Amino acid sequence: MASQKRQKATSMTEDRLSSLERALGLLWPLEARIMREVWTGLVHEPFVVRDVQTLMPELAYTTVMTTLNRLAEKGLLNVEHVWRQRAHVYAIATRPDEYIARTSREQVEQVVERFGDAAVAAFAEHLSRLTPEQLRRLKELGRP
Repeated sequence: MASQKRQKATSMTEDRLSSLERALGLLWPLEARIMREVWTGLVHEPFVVRDVQTLMPELAYTTVMTTLNRLAEKGLLNVEHVWRQRAHVYAIATRPDEYIARTSREQVEQVVERFGDAAVAAFAEHLSRLTPEQLRRLKELGRP
């Protein structure tokens, strides 16, 4: 019983790591480097540009600031202006698995828009080749 719980916990941790790595793979290198630090908790929330720059002292303040703002534009971070200061405070807006799901939906819409029924047929063909385990995981993903 204990080994089953340990195995399930290990599997869940591997899934989270897989989600993290997949999400990071969708970003530009510097964006991924920063989001790895944020998503793994090495940068404590809420945070400011200097908190990130402390972990990456070779980067200019303006480089980190610009990258954080781009991540906010992509919906990965929330940004809030600090009243009566020039500073901005950042916090996580999306977890890696949420970012993957959102980006996947956007990509599928683009593929279907570009290729039409041929894309839908290709998706259907791919679904017909899934293993029972893959189908089970797919159904779990579709649940709210």
